[in-house]
Amino acid sequence: MAPVAVFSANAMPAAPPDNAAGARTFSTCQACHTIEKGGRNGIGPNLGGVIGRRAGSVAGFNYSAAMKNSGIIWDAKVLDEFLAAPTKKVPGTKMPISVLDPAKRAALIAYLSSRPAQ
Repeated sequence: MAPVAVFSANAMPAAPPDNAAGARTFSTCQACHTIEKGGRNGIGPNLGGVIGRRAGSVAGFNYSAAMKNSGIIWDAKVLDEFLAAPTKKVPGTKMPISVLDPAKRAALIAYLSSRPAQ
């Protein structure tokens, strides 16, 4: 007999963030960042492959000392904290913009996670 999965309403996983919603949120970020593999840096660094990358490590970008010395390795949790309050997470960062809506942050992080590494 094959195993049967039983789910309660409380055990159901949350729906994954919509990649289109993440792309829409990223459209605001495009004023400063690019995301294409091998893309240029802008006012901010290229964010392609940001998940798993050490903060302050994109070649050719002039990071703040605070970011270079933060010791951060970007993962979903750390990126969520940073996007919610950049200057709180990394005092002295040059990043002035936050994403206050948790749903938009989740969608943006999912979108960034889907982008290839440099």
